[in-house]
Amino acid sequence: MPTGPQIILTLKVLVVAVTLLLLASLVALVRQQPRRHGQINTVFFILTLLTVAAFEAVLQWIDVSATFDDDARQALRTHLWFAVPAALVLPAMFLSGKMRKIQLHIVLAVIFSILWTGTVITGLGLPH
Repeated sequence: MPTGPQIILTLKVLVVAVTLLLLASLVALVRQQPRRHGQINTVFFILTLLTVAAFEAVLQWIDVSATFDDDARQALRTHLWFAVPAALVLPAMFLSGKMRKIQLHIVLAVIFSILWTGTVITGLGLPH
């Protein structure tokens, strides 16, 4: 059974990895490479949803109250206040981009960016 610190460290590594993909996607957009932007976002979308699903599975599998102390549980709760809404916005943003609904995609991207920034900050700030 994984320990709390192992779970937190894995989560941090995954958050950084997908954030680097997101930044690469934005670089492609700035370079006016919308196709590459979409390709990278597809990988980002899949990896992010897999990470969320795996993290949720681990949380269901372990005894959270025995694995994490009170500070870690509160930090995880705060992290999830950003991560869960971001995960809910992500499919709509992804689909709006695929369907080339640019105005909707930009609005969702702004919302997602705010939520993702909170996800990264709270994720990297988790105690381990």
